[in-house]
Amino acid sequence: DIAEHMRLMCDILVLGFQTDATRIATLKLNNDHSSLRFPKLGVDYMIHHLLSHSDTADWLKVNQFFVEQVAYLARRLEAVQEGGRTLLDNSMLLFCSSMLTGNHDATQLPVVLLGGAGGRIRGGRVLDYSQAPERQMCRLYLSMMEKMDVRLPRFGDATRALEEV
Repeated sequence: DIAEHMRLMCDILVLGFQTDATRIATLKLNNDHSSLRFPKLGVDYMIHHLLSHSDTADWLKVNQFFVEQVAYLARRLEAVQEGGRTLLDNSMLLFCSSMLTGNHDATQLPVVLLGGAGGRIRGGRVLDYSQAPERQMCRLYLSMMEKMDVRLPRFGDATRALEEV
């Protein structure tokens, strides 16, 4: 059961943070060339072509499923108290995709940053970089590293962080 498996992986990640066994984790819910199937969603065929070559109702169902997993993880982190904050308040979760639509559209990538980074990120905002001249993802990564007190002169193709983050 892929949903149960993903929830268990989220629970393990929460335990890793809660027990301070790790401070950084990667949880990849899907490989872009995946052969996953979602029969419980009524999508009982390989999703690679679904996610990269179509914008159908099935595409929406599968993407909503992935967003639900992120929401589950955020709720689990929010339920753990750490002093005057929650584990979510003290974390940064980056949720993103390699495509905007199911037609190999990488001109704008959907990106969500959740959590407060220990009070270093102000939430509740939408930052739109669609028209920004220098909108490299690596600028976001530099911003996230700065929130962790990791300062690099450059990362990938970026030489400065996103000030708004």
